[in-house]
Amino acid sequence: MEGLIVVAVVVIGLVIVLAIVAALLFGGLRTSLMFTVHTQEAVIVERFGKFKRVAHAGLNFKTPFIDNITRPVSLRVQQLEVNIESKTKDNVFVTVPVAVQYQIQQDQVVAAYYELSNPEAQIRSYVFDTVRSALSGLELDAAFESKDDIARSVEQTLSASMQKFGFNIINTLVQDISPDQRVRDSMNSINAAQRDRVAAQSLAEADKIKRVTQAEAEAESKRLQGEGVAAQRKAIALGIAEQYEMLRKVGIENSAEQLLLMTQYFDTLQDVARNGRSNVLYLPSNPGAVGSMGDEIRSAMLQAQAAHQADADADVDEAAHRQRISAEQLRAQEEQRRERARQQAEQRARDAQRQQAQAQQPPAGYPGGSVPPWAHPGSANQG
Repeated sequence: MEGLIVVAVVVIGLVIVLAIVAALLFGGLRTSLMFTVHTQEAVIVERFGKFKRVAHAGLNFKTPFIDNITRPVSLRVQQLEVNIESKTKDNVFVTVPVAVQYQIQQDQVVAAYYELSNPEAQIRSYVFDTVRSALSGLELDAAFESKDDIARSVEQTLSASMQKFGFNIINTLVQDISPDQRVRDSMNSINAAQRDRVAAQSLAEADKIKRVTQAEAEAESKRLQGEGVAAQRKAIALGIAEQYEMLRKVGIENSAEQLLLMTQYFDTLQDVARNGRSNVLYLPSNPGAVGSMGDEIRSAMLQAQAAHQADADADVDEAAHRQRISAEQLRAQEEQRRERARQQAEQRARDAQRQQAQAQQPPAGYPGGSVPPWAHPGSANQG
């Protein structure tokens, strides 16, 4: 019996011990004795409200009913979104969303927890002050261009201010600068107009290059065509010069150009047939008409030769006519001189007769009415 009593007592003692252990492990006593901290978190242990120590990741113990733990402090990189409404230098209201990425340093958990009552609100205040100070001195276009500068300015300000509180500012991102919808529409219109202008200038420059290239090609084509025509005419002239002796025998040595005229006549017919807009070219088909065409060409050649000879004869006749006119003028001048000399001699003879007649008249009142012979001049010589 005594052995059974001893065994019962031992069993009861074990049950009591197990109950106490279970109570410690799974009851409220466990939570007051031990606690777990997750990775990238820290927990501050306080004793009667006074800082005791910092508990890091893993299983940690504390004194029950004496020590208390705070809420976990995250050591991860956190992001704070801040939307700021501000005005630029040119009086445009814009909304600037800023993302601040920060992290609590592991060795400054105490400062981060106790120094600041509301870290996020204080970070927002610094971001508002820095962004508004930067935008107030920039116009809207300059604000878009200086977005990275504004982000760096915010980062530098926050780093210098929050470093002493245990907050490490990793990065500051100015996500956008968003003006009013009407302002955005105006900016898009201006941008579209500028792009249209650049496109128009590019098209005009391309058209200019195209036209210049086409003009150069046409000029080169004209030059080569002119050289071809000149070479063709030179070849024709050389051919005519080689046949000059033969042409001289048939009597057209002074009008070799008639052969060139006839050749060009046939070349013109070929060019009209080849390049004319009409698909039909009417030419005489019967032998008589072809013969008449040949007669017309020969007539034209003979007429041209006759015209050339007539021009030469006209030049000779004009020279002879000029010589005749000069001789006739000389004869006319000589006749006029002789006529004047004859008229002067006749006038002198009439004057002499008039004086002689006056000398033969009797003196007034002489009797007999006649003049005696001795009264005439020269009468003494006669007696």
